[in-house]
Amino acid sequence: MDWSTACPDWERRIVARESLIPFDPLFPDEAAAALDVFNALRIVDAPGSPTMGEAARPWLQDFVGSIFGAYNPETGRRLITEFFLLISKKNAKSTGASGIMMTALLRNWRQSGEFQILAPTIEVANNSFFPARDMIRADPELNDLLQVQEHIRTITHRQTRATLKVVAADSDTVSGKKAIGTLIDELWLFGKRPNAENMLREAIGGLASRPEGFVIYASTQSDEPPAGVFRQKLQYARGVRDGRIKDKRFLPVIYEFPQGMLDAGEHKNKANFYVTNPNMGASVDEEFIEREFDKAVEAGEESLRGFLSKHLNVEIGLALRSDRWAGADYWEQGGDPALTLAQLLARSEVVTVGVDGGGLDDLLGLAVVGRERVTNRWLLWAHAWAHTSVFARRKEIAPRLRDFEKDGDLTVVERLGDDIDGVVEVVRRCDEAGLLASVGLDPVGIGAIVDAMAEIGVTDNRVVGIPQGWKLAGSIKTTERKLADGTLSHGGRPLMAWCVGNAKVEPRGNALLITKQAAGTAKIDPLLAAFNAIALMATNPEARDGMNSFFASLTGDA
Repeated sequence: MDWSTACPDWERRIVARESLIPFDPLFPDEAAAALDVFNALRIVDAPGSPTMGEAARPWLQDFVGSIFGAYNPETGRRLITEFFLLISKKNAKSTGASGIMMTALLRNWRQSGEFQILAPTIEVANNSFFPARDMIRADPELNDLLQVQEHIRTITHRQTRATLKVVAADSDTVSGKKAIGTLIDELWLFGKRPNAENMLREAIGGLASRPEGFVIYASTQSDEPPAGVFRQKLQYARGVRDGRIKDKRFLPVIYEFPQGMLDAGEHKNKANFYVTNPNMGASVDEEFIEREFDKAVEAGEESLRGFLSKHLNVEIGLALRSDRWAGADYWEQGGDPALTLAQLLARSEVVTVGVDGGGLDDLLGLAVVGRERVTNRWLLWAHAWAHTSVFARRKEIAPRLRDFEKDGDLTVVERLGDDIDGVVEVVRRCDEAGLLASVGLDPVGIGAIVDAMAEIGVTDNRVVGIPQGWKLAGSIKTTERKLADGTLSHGGRPLMAWCVGNAKVEPRGNALLITKQAAGTAKIDPLLAAFNAIALMATNPEARDGMNSFFASLTGDA
């Protein structure tokens, strides 16, 4: 058999309310038999307690059909084993998940087989277990066939002794499992856990000996920039959907707005709320959603982003808090994904470098700011280094740091000193290009960096101590203004977006400061490094000799 799980025309399909599954069930008889079971289950907490067949919208019927229709009854093997569902809040995700796993338990042939729903918290676990329990109680035949043990959230098939267990997951609860089917609910919350990837690997390990097995990842969008295992799965699912990744055993179903609609602001048009809410008019009340949107708009940007992420599945690229730095409101508009360090050097007539941080539980941040030829616009590029000890000392941010490492924006070092070598290498590139004006550092604890700079000839007045605290307020204000008026561009990288989102304003006298203390365990070192570099660029440094020959070599005029 040949099929593809890619859906390259998903943007047209989702706006037209068409199915996001681009093929019919591989084994139609299996899909039909499973749907007979699924559709007979009752939704007790819905008005009139309808069956799934009466209440479930076509998108859910298609999703169920694709899961069970991928099973080959002749070989006992499921041809599609991973399923990813991203859908807005209140679209019957947990109820649908309960129905799917109940159907799997009832269709199962393996004696003493195991099925499980993994949830990040007890509350989320109950959201899946209670509908399954009520489905059984509402059907006398199921009540005779299945035993419900509420205290351990387990349902046992009396004939096959197979079980469906709903658990609030951790490493201990999932280790050694041999589950045939696993549904992982609210994957976005697992993305915040430092050990989530290993835990989920343990949870789905049973697939190695269960060829009929499957795993379903179900989630709403994160209320913060996606991180960890959620970010990994989301990016992979988008790659498969768009056809960039060839994996016909992975089926993504993602309800999100096409980028063109996001760019045009059409996701904020109430008439388009149906795009990510296929259950609009059923489990999703249209009047409620519209009223909540109006309230969020009135409450401000932070509240609006929270609404958009949960009810419209809009990915948050930058966390905006009520005590945020003013420049954060303009950060995203200054992003230029093509701006690498090489591009910055090629386009600039002079550059300054800022450095900050470097403790054992800290990042060592570096920023390069260039003044663009002719336009005089400022260009910003940043990088960070982290010693392995940071991951042990700051476990709550470890998943994000690993994401930045994969992005290429963070370098993890095993040996102290390798981070300083990395900083020096960037400074050396700027200096050899004939563009380096000066390097700005926090005056406290700069000895090792100053010594390393001297080894490459960056000495004397080119290494400058930048006063911190309230004295950095001028640089902060300069950055805000240049972001607002569009004369500062940056690489649009997730690392810096995270740092900007972490930056909290702290009143101090007549000044508003951004300090590491206010940021807490979150990190802002690369942002502070940028402020150091901007403080130097604000002095309007002259281009060094040698710049013209360097530029000529790049353009082929040498």
